[in-house]
Amino acid sequence: MAENTREISIQTRAVGDAAIIYASDYLNKLTGERIERECKRQLDSGRRALIINFRDTELVNSIGVSILVGLIDAAEQNTARLIFSDVNPNTADLFEMLGLTRHVRVATDENEALSWITPGSGDASTAEAIA
Repeated sequence: MAENTREISIQTRAVGDAAIIYASDYLNKLTGERIERECKRQLDSGRRALIINFRDTELVNSIGVSILVGLIDAAEQNTARLIFSDVNPNTADLFEMLGLTRHVRVATDENEALSWITPGSGDASTAEAIA
């Protein structure tokens, strides 16, 4: 039986010095690695803040959590801010139980996350698509 090799794209947009990365519906090894690559690419390009938007994410498995821990470390090493936004209640409980919320802030939505980075930067008209 052939393996499904459907390409999963990671949507990203820039707002000032921040990059917003949109997680998919299921954060596992495959999608987690793609998010990780995109976050590292954004850090390498000089972004000082990363927002991972979980609005479409229904499930995060253990490998996905492990990748997020690695992203927390990468952001700290680059003196960049990492914020999670639009996290559903079950996933928020998981992040809190595992201690991720001690290292990353969780915003109710994207605009709140943007307001934590730079006051007034939550204006979507300043955004540009980068992926």
